[in-house]
Amino acid sequence: MKALLVVDMLVDFIDPKGALYIGPVAENLVAEVKERLDSYRSAGDPVIFICDRHLEDDHEFEMFPPHSMDGTGGEQVVAELAPNNKERMIAKRRFSAFFGTDLDLTLREKGVTEIELVGCVTNICILYTAADARALTYKVSVPQNAVASFDADAHSFALQEMKKTLGVNLT
Repeated sequence: MKALLVVDMLVDFIDPKGALYIGPVAENLVAEVKERLDSYRSAGDPVIFICDRHLEDDHEFEMFPPHSMDGTGGEQVVAELAPNNKERMIAKRRFSAFFGTDLDLTLREKGVTEIELVGCVTNICILYTAADARALTYKVSVPQNAVASFDADAHSFALQEMKKTLGVNLT
């Protein structure tokens, strides 16, 4: 079975006023992710939202500005992609959606062997989630038009790294 993982499609990344706005690429990204989301919903396939959730004193803020903190509004999934009551949301505090979460257990309980990753940021959370997924023997696909980054060069590098090193199927 295949599941869609919608990664960090949050106000702080997508809204121009967000704390870690990825830039103009966000506008097209929402439409592309919505298309993939609608496809999975129509087929009745599992959808899991992966959401950054940081503490006020998170060590990640030594590298990036504070973002996606509980109660700020920036940690919310953008309205256009709002999860429905059948879809699970998994909070994460690190780049990989598998690190310190129950994502692997959740997927295995659903019989999922393949995941599709969409969202942001390609060279951070998408790449590290893909790496952990492959290490856990999941098949991984990434539609190139449904992932984005605030850094075009890093985005391109991450796509090639996923394809050449991790064996991710880029579509």
